[in-house]
Amino acid sequence: MFRRRSDDAAASTVLEKQDETTQARDPQAKKGRPTPKRSEAEASRRTRVTVPKDRKEAAKQARDRMRVERERQRQALMDGDERHLPARDKGPVRKFARDYVDARWSLAEFFLPAAVLILVLSIVKVPALQMLSTLLFLLFFVLVALDFVRLGLGLRKQLGERFAGQNTRGTVAYGLMRILQMRRLRLPKPQVRRGEKP
Repeated sequence: MFRRRSDDAAASTVLEKQDETTQARDPQAKKGRPTPKRSEAEASRRTRVTVPKDRKEAAKQARDRMRVERERQRQALMDGDERHLPARDKGPVRKFARDYVDARWSLAEFFLPAAVLILVLSIVKVPALQMLSTLLFLLFFVLVALDFVRLGLGLRKQLGERFAGQNTRGTVAYGLMRILQMRRLRLPKPQVRRGEKP
């Protein structure tokens, strides 16, 4: 008994709000465009729906589209075509960071080969070589960290000068991650020679 009254009150407030929203436009005013003919409306609906009715066929088309897109991105990574690069690598800011890193020598790019060599030395059952491998690893790690700081600060300064007012967030980290890869394994492929100014 009590619920009906509260439901009626809630329903009446909802109806009042709907009446207010529908009355925002004058009922006599035109809607601003002609009503399309039925044949035109049906034709536009038919052209918009391009998804096949068969689920397997739709999945096959989606896989084909993804394969073509991945192939474009792979080719762009190899030859540096800016139009088809992944979103992570697009834009003049990221291109400058890649060129800045690729134009310089850095110890960090030799970190992985050196780590493998040090690991082999540490496996050898000669105490002197094991001690030497530990010291070499610590020394190399400190030098790579200093190299990271040097290149990171230089890249941050250049980005501030060249791209003042633009969004450069994450670009220094992007450049530093690129430094860790050996030059010939970097993707997108380096577009500048060593020593060139980007």
